[in-house]
Amino acid sequence: MSIFEPSEGTLVVVPSLSLPQDELRRIKAARCYEERLLFLLLTLRAPGISVVYLSSTPIDQEIVDYYFSFLPDPDDAARRLHLITVNDPHSQPLTRTLLDRPEVIDRVRSVIGDDAWLVPFVMSELEEQLAASLNVPIYGPATSLAYYGSKSGAREIGTEAGVPMARGFGDLYTMSQIEDAVLSLPGERVMVKLNDGYSGLGNAIVPKDDWTRTEFSAGADETWTGFAAKLAERGGVVEEFIEHRPLYYPSALARITPGGHYDVVATHDQVLDGPVYQGCTFPARIEYRQEVSASATKIAKLLAERGVVGLFGMDFFAMKTDAGYAALLCEVNLRIGGTTHPFGAALLTTDAVYDPATGLLMSGDQPKYYTATDNCSAGCLRGHTPGQVVRMVERLGLGFDGRRRTGNVFHLLGAVPEHGKLGFTSIGDSREEAEELHRITRQALCGG
Repeated sequence: MSIFEPSEGTLVVVPSLSLPQDELRRIKAARCYEERLLFLLLTLRAPGISVVYLSSTPIDQEIVDYYFSFLPDPDDAARRLHLITVNDPHSQPLTRTLLDRPEVIDRVRSVIGDDAWLVPFVMSELEEQLAASLNVPIYGPATSLAYYGSKSGAREIGTEAGVPMARGFGDLYTMSQIEDAVLSLPGERVMVKLNDGYSGLGNAIVPKDDWTRTEFSAGADETWTGFAAKLAERGGVVEEFIEHRPLYYPSALARITPGGHYDVVATHDQVLDGPVYQGCTFPARIEYRQEVSASATKIAKLLAERGVVGLFGMDFFAMKTDAGYAALLCEVNLRIGGTTHPFGAALLTTDAVYDPATGLLMSGDQPKYYTATDNCSAGCLRGHTPGQVVRMVERLGLGFDGRRRTGNVFHLLGAVPEHGKLGFTSIGDSREEAEELHRITRQALCGG
């Protein structure tokens, strides 16, 4: 079973941001990240598929029409799409609100059949409760296995898989444990991470000689008092700070089916602003692509043996050494992440197939490359509708060319009117074409 290319059944898409809400509030237009999974509307090209898409607020019809424009029969797709909203922009996470709205759950029950499954953005006990109330299976890891998606769990599974990692210590909860770990590692500074941090949030760079100069990724309002309280509750790790430059940030996207089949479906190079994810390029650089894929496959094998199901990502550091390039496991994210929707959009618009031997997406004999961003932001976009932005891009010849299967696929369009922010994936027949298209499009939208 693949959520990218299902042949029949109903996808109940729950893009709830069931994550620590203190960090989530720091992300601009965070609620609009519920739209990250809208690429799954492209699965409606298969006539046996229906999609139920849940959201906190109504999704603009112009956004739905945009995704339908990629499909051969938009009218038929519309009959198989059910958009259901709780119409509450302030409640988070979405799944908790859904569980408090039995009338909404009844509506979902009324439009799904016996062959439905739930596709969550992230798994928590809330998603398990929702699936139980709907009596549908989940395409995601059970919460009993959530430890392996924590920073400490990643170190444990990485050690067992025998993949390279930065030196460090996991399962730390007290400041005395943190202090001992810091003193045990080499270098002038170390990295401290909360177990359940995400998007680079929940991290701290600690100078060993002066903890008052700690750089918290959460911003200047974070303090050691607050950070220590989070550590006591959620645990964390201490790792050596990788000083090597240049430093690259590849990742791998893997899939484990309910039958236990596992494979790596993509590698990317992540684009970061400090510790925060901004976008990615596909595929990862050839110098370390195979090493990343090989390490990710070892980890996926172990997680499949433990019963993990669904899509998940693995982040790495990569650097050049005297013996070539080395890739170190950084973390395992047992959830749909920032690279999932660019990959899904590229796969479903180009009819490409991933070739594990080369790490390329192949559309027939033509490899496909892409560059994606989650954060194209400009004040001049604020106040425009999603449709206006899409039409402007298409007038400039920067839309998607269905014949060549190249061009831009947009997401996060719902953030345009209020925040002047959106994301897009630029697909080309070469890395250079994808990067140039991305550069021109960003310049057209953001003026730079």
